[in-house]
Amino acid sequence: MTEAIGWASAVILLWTIFHQVRKQWRSGDSRGVSSWLFIGQSAASLGFSIYSALLQNWVFLFVNVALLCSAVAGQAIYWRNTRRARRAARA
Repeated sequence: MTEAIGWASAVILLWTIFHQVRKQWRSGDSRGVSSWLFIGQSAASLGFSIYSALLQNWVFLFVNVALLCSAVAGQAIYWRNTRRARRAARA
């Protein structure tokens, strides 16, 4: 039962983060989103991934590696959207 609670919570968290990153991708707009969000998320997720691996906690290792991937994707989308906005402002 304990593992099921952990995995269910992981799915909920990853689902919400995925939808936020997807929304930013589809809209092409990063206004109101801070680059520091993704930088902080990357640093925290990397640290928690290492910590989870050392504890051999596979639920949290999986979640934190997935969150790290989403943070990297979110940062890449943020940079893309910011570059597009700058080009559009110059035109």
